Amino acid sequence: MALTPRDNPPASSVRALVPAREALRADPQFDTYLTRQIPVLVALSLVPGLGYILLGALHGAFTAAAAWYSVMLAASLWGLQLYWRYHRSPLSPEQRLRWRLHLTLFLYLYLALWTAIFLIFVRLDSHNLHYIAIFTQIGATTVVAALLYPAPWVFRPLIPAMMAPLAGYFLLIGDWYSYVLAAFSATLALVLFYAANSSFGLLRNSFHQASHDALTGLNNRAAFIEHLEQSLEVLQHHGQHSYLLLIDLDHFKTVNDLLGHDIGDELLKSVTRDFANALPPGHHLARLGGDEFVIVAPGKEDRQTCERAARRLAHSLLQVVKTPSIIRNHHLHVSASIGIRLIEPAQPVDSHQLVREADIAMYEVKDRGRDGVVVFSDELSRAVERHLQIERCLHFALHNREIEVLFQPQVDTTGRIRSAETLIRWHSAELGAVSPAEFIPIAEQTGYISELGDAVIARAFQALRDWDRAGFPLEQLAINISPRQLVHLNFVHRMQDLITRYLGREHAHRITLEITEHVVAEDTDRVIHIMQALRQMGLRFSMDDFGTGFSSLSYLKRLPFDELKIDRSFVRQVDHDTDDQAMVRTICDIARQFGLAVVAEGVETEAQYRWLTTHGDLLFQGFLFARPMDANAFFDHSRRAPALKPDTNQAAPAAG
Repeated sequence: MALTPRDNPPASSVRALVPAREALRADPQFDTYLTRQIPVLVALSLVPGLGYILLGALHGAFTAAAAWYSVMLAASLWGLQLYWRYHRSPLSPEQRLRWRLHLTLFLYLYLALWTAIFLIFVRLDSHNLHYIAIFTQIGATTVVAALLYPAPWVFRPLIPAMMAPLAGYFLLIGDWYSYVLAAFSATLALVLFYAANSSFGLLRNSFHQASHDALTGLNNRAAFIEHLEQSLEVLQHHGQHSYLLLIDLDHFKTVNDLLGHDIGDELLKSVTRDFANALPPGHHLARLGGDEFVIVAPGKEDRQTCERAARRLAHSLLQVVKTPSIIRNHHLHVSASIGIRLIEPAQPVDSHQLVREADIAMYEVKDRGRDGVVVFSDELSRAVERHLQIERCLHFALHNREIEVLFQPQVDTTGRIRSAETLIRWHSAELGAVSPAEFIPIAEQTGYISELGDAVIARAFQALRDWDRAGFPLEQLAINISPRQLVHLNFVHRMQDLITRYLGREHAHRITLEITEHVVAEDTDRVIHIMQALRQMGLRFSMDDFGTGFSSLSYLKRLPFDELKIDRSFVRQVDHDTDDQAMVRTICDIARQFGLAVVAEGVETEAQYRWLTTHGDLLFQGFLFARPMDANAFFDHSRRAPALKPDTNQAAPAAG
């Protein structure tokens, strides 16, 4: 579709953002209240109606009263049938419209019958029954104003229609007091009309404020959940499929932070209007909060049709969002991430679960780079369940002593152990062995990485101190530090405290912090400031997995690294793959130009080792030399490790 800039929406009322068809959906919210009035009206009619039959029998109007009561009884049965129909099974939007039409006809008929009994008894003035008729009509009109005020299409025509016969009766008397009574009748009609209309306006405004978002005029989360629950009942009853779209604008926070919340609010209004105009009939749009929107579709006959429609609509909305916006001379370009949750009648779920699962699919889009669509699936559900299990168990891992700190030697070309890398392993009592590649990102997301990292650093420092006391002063000990951990507010102070507590500042130069290239995705200036502060303490830095991420010579120039680690992906086939060989040569050349040490990790075969030894003064790490081991095993291994050749018995096909 052509990308034409969206103009800034003109200042208008909140409701102008919502299409007219959405306004029709406000009335159904009062249907439950109106339905509850049916038994009340029946009781207020049938019980006093027996008195009219008795009075009619006493004063020569039995036939008319009995006929009236028979019709009233039939109308009451019709009303109770409408009541039962409403509560017996959920109504589709079309069925609800038909039901409301029948309810309106019932109310008109029912109250017309009260006017009829007024006309019957007002003629019996010789027996003073006209007084009963007068007060009956006033009472019936008051009931309309008091009970039916949420239905303006009922009380607005009925109040004047029911008071008009009363005023006409007074006028026909032709005496001065009758004119006064006619004026009083008209005044009472106006008062009742005003009271009912004011009550309806107050109710409508209160309901609108409670159920609608103040900025966009869309339903808010609470109102949407209520609408979704009603829709689910209808879908289940009719065996239909549907879908839920959860839309989150990408980088919307940047708009608020850079341009202000007023520009962000205008953008949300513009996007709301564009979404509403792009939706097919029958779709319900709501704002969950912030920059999150949700859409529920009407029922479809089969799953395939439903999924195709969901994907088609989602991709069309992506194009709508990406249309540039011009707001107060700012050209704004945003995208969206959309999660789809298909709704199937064979899988009954509650509304909150549906929104949560659509949210999971939406965040999967975020993880994949944003600006896309993902359909929630069982596989994604299992992955999320696994994520939640890991997150839950991880918080008890340190307390339950499930975290193990291991050390893998790094040797030079003579086979002498020069340093070691600190590795972390987790064997959960509930989940079994969990890979660091799986739980470290979760620890970063939850903020648990700081507590976990401090515990690992403390154990590594203790091990280095214990080896010193046992007569094995290791030259260097490398510790992996995640980017999130490095930029934590108190990381420098915590490192200083841990060094003072376990090592002493004179030994800080023996610690190398391994940082992946992804650290450059953070605030580079802040990262440089933190690294410089740590270097002043004597710490060294190694760039881990060099060549696999954001490699740039400018980063090597600006960031104070002392060492590069060749990623295992380049070492795996280095003995015969010319591309890997070229990459390793390039890394070694870069290291020499910048005066950096080089460590090759993942060395598993003699052929890899022999090729690498001919391309510089490297350190080597991998299963060819030793597997990761605990502190005691590492000490024992180091005492018998002056072997000048690698331990080929340690070789293994898996990565170390």
